[in-house]
Amino acid sequence: MKKLVVYYSFGGNTRSIARKIAKDIGADIAEIRTIKTYPDDYDVLVSLGKREVESGYVPQLYALGVNVQEYDEIVLGTPVWWYTYAPAVKSFLKSVDWKGKTVYPFATNGGWLGHTPSDFKKALRGATVGPILNVKFEEKTLVTPMSVIDAWIGDLK
Repeated sequence: MKKLVVYYSFGGNTRSIARKIAKDIGADIAEIRTIKTYPDDYDVLVSLGKREVESGYVPQLYALGVNVQEYDEIVLGTPVWWYTYAPAVKSFLKSVDWKGKTVYPFATNGGWLGHTPSDFKKALRGATVGPILNVKFEEKTLVTPMSVIDAWIGDLK
């Protein structure tokens, strides 16, 4: 089975976990990138992110560079923005036919997944959705024990 890790990362935490997963399972990797850039100011970003999530905003994305339909298993990573996946991930989710795919989501956050797991299950209609990996950070410092991450990755092999 062909495996792909797809992720969106604003600050780099999700990217670091995505790269580890791709390396450990021998998967291809692709980054979801928005055409519109986000502000560097954290407080401005938090306010904007809240508005985007609450309004259902779906930003335009650059081409992913891979054909997702060619993959059977997809690991999908996102930071948690206002208790769910980032708007960029929402755009990506809407662009793919998930029927017959197996998806393993992971989410990086500062303390709580919110309703991210149930939101993934709703958005991934037609896919088999594996258990979500909850990866906690305090700013750039990983809080989730690496053994928890490695165990989840081990189930993907």
